[in-house]
Amino acid sequence: MYDLAIIWDWIAFSVRWLHVITAMAWIGASFYFIALDLMLRDAPDLPEGAAGEEWEVHGGGFYHTTKYLVAPDRLPEHLTWHKWQSYSTWLSGAALLMIVYWVGGELYLIDPGKADLALWQGILISGGSLTLGWLAYDALCKSKLGETPTALMLILFVILTTMSWGYAQIFTGRAALLHLGAFTATIMTANVFLIIMPNQRVVVADLKAGRKPDPKYGKIAKLRSTHNNYLTLPVVFLMLSNHYPLAFATEYAWIIASLIFLTGVTIRHYFNTLHKTGTGPHWTWAVTVLIMISIAWLSTFSGNETYEDAAAREMTPHETRLASAAGFEDAYYAVVGNCSMCHAREPSWTGIHRAPKNVVLETEADVARHARQVYLQAGRSHAMPPPNAFEMDAEARAQIVAWYRGTASE
Repeated sequence: MYDLAIIWDWIAFSVRWLHVITAMAWIGASFYFIALDLMLRDAPDLPEGAAGEEWEVHGGGFYHTTKYLVAPDRLPEHLTWHKWQSYSTWLSGAALLMIVYWVGGELYLIDPGKADLALWQGILISGGSLTLGWLAYDALCKSKLGETPTALMLILFVILTTMSWGYAQIFTGRAALLHLGAFTATIMTANVFLIIMPNQRVVVADLKAGRKPDPKYGKIAKLRSTHNNYLTLPVVFLMLSNHYPLAFATEYAWIIASLIFLTGVTIRHYFNTLHKTGTGPHWTWAVTVLIMISIAWLSTFSGNETYEDAAAREMTPHETRLASAAGFEDAYYAVVGNCSMCHAREPSWTGIHRAPKNVVLETEADVARHARQVYLQAGRSHAMPPPNAFEMDAEARAQIVAWYRGTASE
C-alpha cells in the first residue's frame, strides 16, 4: 500500500505533465498566429475585406491562408476557436500552484527568515496578488494608456518589477519567481478569457445577425494578443527557474526576474521583425547576451542566510513537530553524514556553487523542514545522493523512512 507522500507526489507529477503539454499547445498556437499575421502579403485578387494572404508548405502539403481585417461577409459552416489551450494551461497551472505551494506551503511558500506569516496568510497573499494584478492591468489597458502601447508596456514592466521585489520580501526565492510567472500568466489567460474571446463573439454575433462588425473589437483584441506575445518567454523562464538556485536563491533574484522580461522583448522583437520583413535586427541578440551576462553576474551575490543565523533561528511549529518525532536524531545524522557536503550553505563538493535546488540540509530545522523531500529522494528512492558521488547504506535510508513514517502516524 503506497503511503500518502508517494501518492501525492505522483499527483503533482501528473498535473505538472498536463501543464507542460497544454502550455506547449498554447505557446505553439500563439507564436504561429503572431508569425502568420506578420507574414501576410497583399495580392491583387484578394476578396473584399481581406487584409492579406499567406502561402505555406508543411508536411507535404500547401496551405493558403487569408485574413480578413474585421470579418468576412459570411461565416463558414465550421469555425475553429483557439481558446482551450490557454484555459487548460492556466487551470492546470493553478492546480499545480495549489498542490506545491499551498499544500506544501510550509516548505515551498513560507520563508520564516523573511516574514513571520501563518500558512493561511501566505496562501491569501498568493491568490489575492494574482487577482489584484489582473484588475490593475485591465484598468490600465482600458484607460487612455491603451492608445499608447509603448507607454503601457513600460508601465507594465514597472508593475512586474515591483511585484518581483514584493514577492521576494515575503516568499521563498523559489516561490517568489514562480508567483511572478503565475502573476504574468494570469494576465495572459484573462486577456484571452475576458477580452479576446468576448470580442470575437461580438463580431460573430454581428455577422450572424447581418450587421457590420465594429473594428474596435479587433483592435482591442490585437493589443492584448501583442502583450501576450511579449510576455510568453519570460513566463517560461520563471516556470523553469525553480530548478536553478542561481536564478532564485540569490540576493538579487528579483532583479534577475525583472531583466528576464527585457530578454522576452528583445527575442520576440527579432522574430516578429523577421516574420514581417524577412530580416531580423541582429542587435537584439547582442542586447540579449549582455542582459544574460548581467544576470549571471548578479547570481553570484549570495542571498542565503548563514549557518550561524540558521542555527540561531527558532523553529517553526511545523519544524518543531517533525524534529520532535521518534527517530529524528538517527535520521538527522544519516542526512548530515550523507547529504550535507552538497546540500550546504557553502557546499564543499567541487563544482557545486549553490545547494541543488537550494535544498540546504545542515541544521535540525533544515532537515525537519525538508522531511518529505528527504523521505522521497533518499528514503523511498535512491535518487539522492547520486550513486557515483556517494554511497548511502541501507541502514541510513531505513532510519529516514522510519522517522518520516513515524511523523505521519503521529
